[in-house]
Amino acid sequence: MDITLPEVAKPVAAYTPAVVTGHYVYTSGQLPFVEGKLEKTGKVGAEVTQEEAYDLARTAALNALAAINNEVDLDKVTRVVKIVGFVNSAPGFNAQPAVVNGASELMEEVLGEKGVHARSAVGVAELPMDAPVEIELIVEF
Repeated sequence: MDITLPEVAKPVAAYTPAVVTGHYVYTSGQLPFVEGKLEKTGKVGAEVTQEEAYDLARTAALNALAAINNEVDLDKVTRVVKIVGFVNSAPGFNAQPAVVNGASELMEEVLGEKGVHARSAVGVAELPMDAPVEIELIVEF
């Protein structure tokens, strides 16, 4: 697929990028960092377009996969259980599901049937560092 996992993003506060418990890996919320920096900041529906936010959700999901791969080889993943996506939304913006599709569709592209999952897409007033999106994953291995 010509997708390369990035380095695991360094935490911006007091947490670890991923935790293994039983047969599950839970990621912390992952921002769309590229080489340690946010490519874009601001609210979706104002400074950030829906299309840009979709791409940023893909980037954040890639960072989540990198955090998982740091704990458990991705080949051992048997299922993406759930994605939670937070969208830094301008007033009146209500297409959060379309934005979080960036993460969801990436999971299916990378993992096929194992990437089909439950999901929440939530609009929020602010995100850390004014990031447009934040993505969490729960996977089973």
